[in-house]
Amino acid sequence: MSKILIVEDDVAFCTMLKTFLQKKEYKVFTAFSGNEAIQKIKKETFDIVLSDVRLPDSDGITLLAEILKHSSDTQVIIMTGYAEINMAVSAIKQGAFDYVSKPFNPDTILHTIEKALHKQGAVSDKIVKEKETSVTQPKIPKRANDSFVRGVSDASKKLNEYVALVAPTRMSVLVIGDSGTGKEYVASSIHKASKRADKPFVAVDCGAIPKEIASSEFFGHIKGSFTGAVNDKVGHFEAANKGTLFLDEIGNLSYELQVQLLRALQERKIKPVGSNKEIEVDIRVIVATNEDLSHAVKEGDFREDLYHRLNEFSIKVPPLRDRIEDLMLFANHFLEESNIELEKHVVGFTDEVLEAFKKYNWPGNLRELRNMVKRSVLLSQSDMITLDVLPNDIAYAPHNAKQTYGLFKNQNEQELILDALEKANGNKAKAARMLLIDRKTLYNKLKQYDISL
Repeated sequence: MSKILIVEDDVAFCTMLKTFLQKKEYKVFTAFSGNEAIQKIKKETFDIVLSDVRLPDSDGITLLAEILKHSSDTQVIIMTGYAEINMAVSAIKQGAFDYVSKPFNPDTILHTIEKALHKQGAVSDKIVKEKETSVTQPKIPKRANDSFVRGVSDASKKLNEYVALVAPTRMSVLVIGDSGTGKEYVASSIHKASKRADKPFVAVDCGAIPKEIASSEFFGHIKGSFTGAVNDKVGHFEAANKGTLFLDEIGNLSYELQVQLLRALQERKIKPVGSNKEIEVDIRVIVATNEDLSHAVKEGDFREDLYHRLNEFSIKVPPLRDRIEDLMLFANHFLEESNIELEKHVVGFTDEVLEAFKKYNWPGNLRELRNMVKRSVLLSQSDMITLDVLPNDIAYAPHNAKQTYGLFKNQNEQELILDALEKANGNKAKAARMLLIDRKTLYNKLKQYDISL
């Protein structure tokens, strides 16, 4: 069994990749820093090392040299989400086998690993040929409106990495995010990139279902089972059979329905209201919430066993204020969408509008942005959206101090970093969020300015 070491400081992503590779019958180890990786390399020999190009205490190039010093047979594959082709080429010149760009398709990483093992001689030509038949041309996951979901910010890239990794599995997914962040869109993207893509995707707003008819809505009923049941009804579970059932705002379910939901998921069977006949169902469940379900569990408002059953893998959808680099990508998407719906021909936004967008905090996230753009297109009398058609709270919003952190200028970014660290009481992760950058960028900036804590 080939041994693989994953070096990645993103614990959730690392764990997901480890689980995926273990299912492919690889023996997988993990390290969350360059130093930890070096310690493991000194103790064991690995066939493959998958290393992120940036680490908290090192980088993939430095680690590459250490790996090859201890084991020249180990094949190193560099993972990068930064589209740094020069660094990737440099790594290959210095002995790396190859690089993969995040987010990567699971077939792509498997194919790269197989090629590396073949070069090392750890697998036979026959096995490689058999594998290449199915993976030489990896399938690109289907996405509805690809440019909209992907984004360009680090937060969006990480979101898409998680979607690409979890989509091909059977795992239940908990999507967490503020209201309006696009949780249903994430769920739909997972479905469209899964093996169930050609089967039903049934979305249910749990907060909109009256308690009295909830069982009927989820599991169906037969004619005459209660007053008003004049016909047989197919419930959401049966409607989603072979496909994906998306339960939005799962925290709104009554305790009684939580019990029924858990039983249906465990037994993969449902019984319509008034019926003695069980119906087998094969569904994948994706749920979403804008609240802290773990807190609801502690308070006794949500069943712990159901929580763990639904939370096999979680994805955090960032608010719009934390992915400000994506703002105009989304705005232009909604502009195109609104032009089609309203039969208008507005071509863009004035500079004053762009400045107003940057100052505003967007508490309603993508939903608020979509509604605002649609309203502005409707009101516009010219081919550009101008300040006078925006709602006053957006057009004349006070400057959002938090967002200025993300707009670094060379002459003041050191002061901004120090200010954020002070306000975060030295917590680097919190400071990075305040600065609207990822932790790796913050680590690099701390090193650049020789800031030690």
